[in-house]
Amino acid sequence: MLTKWCRAFPGLPEQVAEARHFVTALLREWGCADEGALVVGELAANAVRHSLSGRAGGWFLVVVGFGADFVRIEVIDEGGDSAPVVRDASSMEEGGRGLMLVAACAKDWGSKTLPKGASVWADLVREGV
Repeated sequence: MLTKWCRAFPGLPEQVAEARHFVTALLREWGCADEGALVVGELAANAVRHSLSGRAGGWFLVVVGFGADFVRIEVIDEGGDSAPVVRDASSMEEGGRGLMLVAACAKDWGSKTLPKGASVWADLVREGV
């Protein structure tokens, strides 16, 4: 990674939109702002909904790293009961498609358990490279 930017957000549902604005502003000239907004929106919403980040006083961190031909979007949360997994959501379920969307937008993605939390990341290809 050549350059990294990061910002912490309170673990509140309304902060997911703020995370999207943060990433969109950083990616505007990279040609992948729409994909970046979708990815960080899904990952941040999952952090608030499915981890300790969504409890009172919780937080999540958004890290945007720029490589030569890709950008990595990473959301670090305070951990939860289970690791993130792509679900096979039926057409009747309201949720469960977020990581499928992330996987469809990303060149690669993954997750890792941290000593006091979890990280989910996605690499997006820089347009025109």
